[in-house]
Amino acid sequence: MKLGKKEAKKLLAGVLSMSMVFSLSATAWAEEETETEEIIPYVVEGDYSGETIILHSNDVHGSITGYAAMTALKADYEAAGAEVIMVDAGDFIQGTTYVSTSQGATAVELMNIAGYDVVTLGNHEFDYGYENLVTILEDAEFAVVNTNILYNDEAAFDGSTVITTEGGLTIGFFGVETPETATKVHPAKIQGVTFLAEDEMYAAAQAEVDALTEEGCDLIIGLVHLGVDGESEPNRSVDLWANISGVDFLIDGHSHTVMTEGEDGQPIQSTGTAFENIGVIEISADGEIVDNYLVQTAAYAGSDDTVAAAAQEIIDEIEEIYGEVFATTEVLLNGEREPGVRTEETNLGDLITDAMLWYVTKDGVDTLGIAEENIVAITNGGGIRATIEAGDITMNDINTVLPFGNTVAVVYVTGEVLLESLEASTYSTPEAIGAFPQTSGIEFTIDTTVAYDEGEQYEGSTYYGPASIQRVTITSINGQEFDPEATYAVVTNDFLAAGGDTYYAFSVSEVMDTGAPMDEAVIAYIEEELGGVITADAYGEARGDITIIADETEAVEEETLEPAA
Repeated sequence: MKLGKKEAKKLLAGVLSMSMVFSLSATAWAEEETETEEIIPYVVEGDYSGETIILHSNDVHGSITGYAAMTALKADYEAAGAEVIMVDAGDFIQGTTYVSTSQGATAVELMNIAGYDVVTLGNHEFDYGYENLVTILEDAEFAVVNTNILYNDEAAFDGSTVITTEGGLTIGFFGVETPETATKVHPAKIQGVTFLAEDEMYAAAQAEVDALTEEGCDLIIGLVHLGVDGESEPNRSVDLWANISGVDFLIDGHSHTVMTEGEDGQPIQSTGTAFENIGVIEISADGEIVDNYLVQTAAYAGSDDTVAAAAQEIIDEIEEIYGEVFATTEVLLNGEREPGVRTEETNLGDLITDAMLWYVTKDGVDTLGIAEENIVAITNGGGIRATIEAGDITMNDINTVLPFGNTVAVVYVTGEVLLESLEASTYSTPEAIGAFPQTSGIEFTIDTTVAYDEGEQYEGSTYYGPASIQRVTITSINGQEFDPEATYAVVTNDFLAAGGDTYYAFSVSEVMDTGAPMDEAVIAYIEEELGGVITADAYGEARGDITIIADETEAVEEETLEPAA
């Protein structure tokens, strides 16, 4: 008897419920349950003759060893008689040094070897610039589809593609990109690029679906990098589903959610991130979707030798360059999404912003032209991509935490602008947001019991500035009284300095870019200032600069991870 949804539920026990959507925001819950559940080995059994299987991934983020499992699973289904189509829902060229050092070229190379048929793009595909993306995709042996990205007001990519199976089924795939890309990528890297949002996004997708319908497709499937996070509304996959018709299924990405259906039962599936799972959609010979489920990659023993060897060659080359141990940490440095850098102050956020501040001021502050007590640092939690475990630290670890190649920059703003930026970047707190500020030199409070006073939409952004300051109070700046009329030098990254994320107010400020990559600044700080050892005394827990009022009676200082044993 073949393994279908029933078996898949067993495989994913403790990770997902078939009746609910679980985001990776529930990391602690998932880890606790996973430790107590037996991982049941996954084996493809039974006769799939005449069926079509769609295998899908999303948000791989440089976890390149997973491609060997994906290809092996394809071979297993083919051996059982199925025809297999491999697809991806975006964010494949960034995340680890194995793909970021080549600006995504190695990811495309491995996806070619693995045998992908069609992909859509994620926001991180633009991290190294639109021109770079176009260049590396010239080598792609798979179709790239998107309906809502324009370049110089013209469609940047084919909106859809049609795959005809050997059994005669025609399956149309269209793609949709998160409009948040406009504010999650350095503006200089996407000049001329427009990401249609809301009604325009719906209309673009509907037009492509209508064209596929006219073409007579038996099934129409969306590859959508939209996610289901609240901060993405009304540009989520569930919003798209509610506003278009004629679609049979959506394969989702972006929010790193593990789900086999939407919160209201919508046919939307997503695998999480980093090949935690491989998505499976079973289609009968007459074109009916008969099952969809996730295969837990840890439970599947298959590995394609050719793909594995190609991935290992890339890993070996990178490890030779970046794998040398240069420091140690006595504590775990928290870079998790939530609870973590997108919801609260963390010790890793403190370390990184301390390093940025140190790097700019280590040779004196004369070049900054401002008093030292008025110099602070901010970086966005969404730019911190990994946790560092206690023990040895390599350059590869730091680059994985800070993979974007952002440089250390300085913006000069009034206290009023600084306050606006903190208000805007915490508008959804306690819900996670990539803009959440990790800081050095600023003590402030976020009152989450007060509603965000939404003002006008920032130009070229999906975010809205505050009409008034209601939630954030700056307690002090470097121990001194905060002055809304004073000028402050904010050490930040070049992305925020250009107005990225919710930091539009920074974009009209004077900017000094040091040109120093953030990862190099952090490495230098650890080596030179900390003597190569991150101690529990210095960074065992977050400093406590950020206080969050969680209810009407209690101000709760940010919880942090206990020092590792």
